[in-house]
Amino acid sequence: MTLTQLPPTASPSGTHDGILRRQSARETAARTYARSLPVVPVRARGLTVEGADGRRYLDCASGAGSLALGHNHPVVLEAIRAVLDSGAPLHAPDLATPVREAFTHELFATLPRGLADAARIRFCGPTGADALRAASALLRAATGRTELLTLSGTPAETSLALSGPSEALLATLGSGGRAPAGVVVEPVAGEGAVLPAPDGLLRRARDVTAARAIPLVVDEAATGVGRTGAFWAVEHSGIVPDVMVLSHAIGGSLPLAAVVHRADLGAWPPGDGADACRGNQLAMAAGTATLRFVRENHLAGRAAELGAHMLRRLRAPAHACVGEVRGLGLLIGIECTPGPAAAVQRECLRRGLIVELGGPHSSVVRLLPPLTITDEQTEAVLDRLADALAAVDRTHRRAPTPSMPKEAGVASPA
Repeated sequence: MTLTQLPPTASPSGTHDGILRRQSARETAARTYARSLPVVPVRARGLTVEGADGRRYLDCASGAGSLALGHNHPVVLEAIRAVLDSGAPLHAPDLATPVREAFTHELFATLPRGLADAARIRFCGPTGADALRAASALLRAATGRTELLTLSGTPAETSLALSGPSEALLATLGSGGRAPAGVVVEPVAGEGAVLPAPDGLLRRARDVTAARAIPLVVDEAATGVGRTGAFWAVEHSGIVPDVMVLSHAIGGSLPLAAVVHRADLGAWPPGDGADACRGNQLAMAAGTATLRFVRENHLAGRAAELGAHMLRRLRAPAHACVGEVRGLGLLIGIECTPGPAAAVQRECLRRGLIVELGGPHSSVVRLLPPLTITDEQTEAVLDRLADALAAVDRTHRRAPTPSMPKEAGVASPA
């Protein structure tokens, strides 16, 4: 059975309910999306997903941002079919293939010039976490040191906030304290909370690490390939990192991850830290097509324009359930209290709009539409979201305010 076929003996609604029921019985509670998004997708194109129940949705989750061109973009499908039809190997760890060379060439054409001019690439396991582990191993081997520090929400050994503590750390590094193996920065931090790092912090981090010969790592797993309004989010600050961690959208909808680093940091012994899942030729072909399409069609600039428009629209009305709207390009977060955030997601789904939640206690509604979204589709997304927020506002205002517990010796107000 293919993704575009329904079982001939079952009605669409029966298929939808049965699949969800069997998933709940067979899979663990870790199926995060399925708990809050009871959708069984059977067809998809661009922004649109069709469920087994016959409903159509506008998908602003985009596979956690990995679908830069949306679902099943023609250039991606053509690239995948070309590899399948050629008889080329589908998996070739580390071997030089035409598909691998084309991907590397296209990727290097997009990198910040100061890095691309003397860079090396390492393919690793297919996730951002795999790439971060590979980067950690690289830095430890290159520097002989073990500690990694991060100025953001990346899962490194030490995690620090983006504001005061980060500046305090930089001051410590600049004053001659013990140097770490590297400093990791996420341009948009917060484990899904959509917290853009201040450009001044990134520039300060670059100045301090360069002065002390500490490698600076930028984690672009979730922010690359035009998502934030620049091809790579680090370009907003104008700095050039020593290492870039890449994943999500670079595979053109298929799992792929890599580490790009300065050539002089390449201290890995042959085969060190290798794993078997680093030669996916279909992902490299899809990634090449995606990188080229985003670059040639200036979709990063388009994301910057549309993102600014969406932020203006979302910030204009005041909503009781919304604390802050923030973002860069087409990576937008609407911070709510946890209960209203889940309610907003449910109300969006009722209106045919798929959004995801992130941040502490899943309190941030995240919008990650594909970079190919049209003006008309953008307005449809904003209209449906506005209706959902208004519906949650009405419920939020009607809900009784919880009574505060009385403390001993304190009289309640009259």
